[in-house]
Amino acid sequence: MEQRENNQSTETPGVETITCQCSSRQEQKNKSQCQKKLKEDSVTCHQCGMFLIHRGSLKRHMNIHTGDKLFICPQCGKSFRMNRDLEIHMRIHTGERPFTCSECKKGFTAHGALNRHMRAHTGEKPFSCSECGKSFTERIVLRRHMRIHTGEKPFTCSECGKHFAVKQNFENHVRIHTGEKPFTCPQCGKGFAVKKNFEYHIRIHTGDKPFTCPQCGKSFVAKQTLESHVTIHTGEKPFTCTECGKGFTVKRSLEIHRRSHTGEKPFICLQCGTGFAVKQSLERHTRIHSGERPFTCSECGKSFAEKQSLERHAKIHTGEKPFTCSECGKSFTMKHKLNIHMRRHTSKELFHLLSL
Repeated sequence: MEQRENNQSTETPGVETITCQCSSRQEQKNKSQCQKKLKEDSVTCHQCGMFLIHRGSLKRHMNIHTGDKLFICPQCGKSFRMNRDLEIHMRIHTGERPFTCSECKKGFTAHGALNRHMRAHTGEKPFSCSECGKSFTERIVLRRHMRIHTGEKPFTCSECGKHFAVKQNFENHVRIHTGEKPFTCPQCGKGFAVKKNFEYHIRIHTGDKPFTCPQCGKSFVAKQTLESHVTIHTGEKPFTCTECGKGFTVKRSLEIHRRSHTGEKPFICLQCGTGFAVKQSLERHTRIHSGERPFTCSECGKSFAEKQSLERHAKIHTGEKPFTCSECGKSFTMKHKLNIHMRRHTSKELFHLLSL
């Protein structure tokens, strides 16, 4: 029986050695032969000094140093250094999740993922920041957090030069330039560049709203939407623009607002090159080129490129006139028509003053 030992060999300092653990007398007699056989089969990596039991393992181990990814997924083409990593990855395509949480029955493709998930139930956060003391469930999350203190942003966009501290944020940003939307809704075919947005969208079809407001009971598909909603009750606007002092309930709204000062327009139309500060503005603009009109009136079948246009049109059928003149009480279906109407009152008032 073969077993690794923690003690270091006098012949090869700093490298783990293999010893033969023999039980019977006959095996004890053959101990020297057993050790000799192990020595013949084993090999040491010249790069890092790691001791490998079998010579066949050296080739796989060297992929770590060379960066070679010889194991390729036949489904999506993603490559891996180790065959074991490919096997785990294949479960994404097959849907296999052999590791199940005993608490909530959630399934995972890898045992390590299950172990990390269990910390959500136990509350264990073994990785602590040496700077601020904040604790995390995963080492990789701690590493990303440390960049807040160091200011490190190792991921740089080759298109616009923007820097990112988190690789996933960098990859999501690159898709703005490429237009890639790898996550497609099986229900309606809508594509998404960010996986999280795709997951939120799926809940529109399923009706799942797991985040509930403790104040009024209203439910939401996304945690961020709930956090934004809660500020309606508290009146809190924790995110303030350093340029003009305007406050925002959501950090994302502040980031979009800052572009009005910087002039940044990261969302570019691939058809005509027009830039936009907000992604939704780009999506509305692209419908000019595609001719797409996804919003259809249930009453008359007329279609519109924008949701707001459909909502304004619907008032024709309902007879709703929510915009009322404070001077004469006349009502209008659209705000801009009320504004035009109000000019009549201001011009009459101005004419009366001039005639005095």
